[in-house]
Amino acid sequence: MVMDETAKAVLDVINGEEFKEEGAYNVRYNGQALCHGDTEHVKIKKREDGKNGIDVYISGEAKEERLHIPVVVSVSGMTDEVYNDFYVGAGADVTIVAGCGIHNAGCNDSRHDGIHTFHVEKGANVRYEEKHYGEGEGTGERILNPVTKIILEEDAVFTLDTSQIKGVDSTVRKTEVILGKGSKLFVTEKLMTHGEQSAVSNMDVVLKGEDSSAQIISRSVADGKSRQVFHPRAIGENLCHAHIQCDSIIMDHAQVASIPEIDAKHIDAAIIHEAAIGRINNEQLLKLRTFGMTEEEAEAVIIEAFLN
Repeated sequence: MVMDETAKAVLDVINGEEFKEEGAYNVRYNGQALCHGDTEHVKIKKREDGKNGIDVYISGEAKEERLHIPVVVSVSGMTDEVYNDFYVGAGADVTIVAGCGIHNAGCNDSRHDGIHTFHVEKGANVRYEEKHYGEGEGTGERILNPVTKIILEEDAVFTLDTSQIKGVDSTVRKTEVILGKGSKLFVTEKLMTHGEQSAVSNMDVVLKGEDSSAQIISRSVADGKSRQVFHPRAIGENLCHAHIQCDSIIMDHAQVASIPEIDAKHIDAAIIHEAAIGRINNEQLLKLRTFGMTEEEAEAVIIEAFLN
């Protein structure tokens, strides 16, 4: 099976650069595994439980390794569901770059549901980058419903960096994290919606282990008549620290609901939440307009700086 030029262009967008088969990688195309490559410390195997997807085994000897696992859907009317499990050995250091791009040129909805589970052993350091992108001149929707489950053992560190670039008509994201003793979680979620698009993000972070910590930052821009709902929840079951921050820019006739929730179940659980929703600052617009920018150009600069 060979990708066409449109699918290759989508792959480059979600990868952030021209995709090259370097290091460990697994490319999924229209519901099937297209190609994959292992390294000495990263092994990729097809699941044996009958579900679509892969099991990835990352040795504790992996240092500054990178793994690319992109998905491209370019068939209108396709629903692709995939289950990927990652087993990260003690002391490993790895960056995993994932993402899904949908090109829908037809009248039927195209959908991808990626269910990813991370088992991270003691002292491992994982950075997981995920990008979602949609395009195509068809009337069918581009739908992405990711599920991310993370189990962190003692002193493990996990950085979750997600972004929805553009063109996704509907998304419901579900994230579940359990932190062990001394483990750390860093989450940055970036999102932009426009038109009639909708996005929902539900997150449950359970700080189970002593001296565990979590930092959750969500930044979003809602334009047109789009709708966004954020519901991050931090549950402290031991001596722990957590901070939730949700900031949104609302434009035109959009709607944004931010519902940060904190739940302390231990006397030494320290959890903070902040949420802010507002329009673009008029003083910032005026200042950029004095540099000769149009209002649209000034808004674009402010939005780009806000999301980055």
